[in-house]
Amino acid sequence: MSEKLTIGMFGFGVVGQGLYDIIKTKDLNLEIKKFVIKNPKKQRSLPDHLFTTDADGVLNDPEINTILELIDDADAAFEITKRALYAGKNVVSANKKMIATHLEELANIQQETGKSLLYEGAVCGSIPIIRNLEEYYDNELLHSVSGIFNGSSNYILSKIFNENQDYHTALKKAQDLGFAETDPTLDVGGYDPKYKLAIVANHAYGIYVKPGDILNLGIDKLGQADITYAREKNYKIKLIPLAKEVEGKIILYVLPKFVTKDNLLYGVENENNGVVVKAAFADEQFFFGKGAGGHPTGSAVLSDITALRYGYRYEFKKHAKSQEVTYSTDYELTVYLRYEDEQILDTLSFNSISERFYGQEYKYVIGKINLQQIIAHRELIHRDGYFLAEIA
Repeated sequence: MSEKLTIGMFGFGVVGQGLYDIIKTKDLNLEIKKFVIKNPKKQRSLPDHLFTTDADGVLNDPEINTILELIDDADAAFEITKRALYAGKNVVSANKKMIATHLEELANIQQETGKSLLYEGAVCGSIPIIRNLEEYYDNELLHSVSGIFNGSSNYILSKIFNENQDYHTALKKAQDLGFAETDPTLDVGGYDPKYKLAIVANHAYGIYVKPGDILNLGIDKLGQADITYAREKNYKIKLIPLAKEVEGKIILYVLPKFVTKDNLLYGVENENNGVVVKAAFADEQFFFGKGAGGHPTGSAVLSDITALRYGYRYEFKKHAKSQEVTYSTDYELTVYLRYEDEQILDTLSFNSISERFYGQEYKYVIGKINLQQIIAHRELIHRDGYFLAEIA
């Protein structure tokens, strides 16, 4: 017999509304007692008595045994989640920045309180990657987990390569459709997929890595020269986070990448996400689905809610083996670098350079470089006139 869930939901935005649309079509053993919102004057699609601005009233309500945290503010989300767990309530969250930043502390609080904190909706929308890493791959040696974790940047890149739009036109269209914010830095700068990567690395390898310690370069400096180069070589550019195990070292970074047609991610278009898991025994597996939007993310949140009815919680199984691996930035990769000032080549200290191009309007090199060099000189690389991408 499943436990009845009496829910207090923080936030009633795109995901909250999408989740409610799904719930009302189902006969589930749950009740949403209150929605906590910031703006009481905003028109809502539900009766006014269901909404409140009193967070304390919901967090202290003994009838409410489950909190859904679906707000944008990561700091406020952390306080809500922490207070709810200590109040003896289970929590479901979709806030990737909050989870990634505070995951170790939250895992300890979950252990201390005996309650559940689930967050499938925080990573890759409708794709059930966290539960698979926790359960299906719990005893599997994972070589790598990579993919397209951000639907907004992928939509922009799809418009560029499939419809010949320039970067700024594609970005404007993404903003008009609500796929990208007025300030799109979180998405196109690679921060959003970095938060998700930190969470994935935890469940894949049992390590806690702060997002600030992970390199992210986005597509915000992508220029026509880079697009032309990709087309000449029959590449597409994708923004790809990577978690990889190399001789006991876990490598993590987010970079644009030139991908070929034989890459599973080549055909992942628009706002869709794709996750590729390479494992010692299961070999290569591919997950594909909607990476954003109220209904796709709402479906992941609902999956967590229904799992709570049967007492499910993350066991963080890989942490028992985490002493076998360590986070490292000592890793060589092959990159394409478009640049203006020749001095940067000496500064970056490429291990080797296999190709150079000098043109009237731009120049680039392709070569091998240590990840630590990119991290050390990230601000130099992330300037107008410069663009760095990995080449497989």
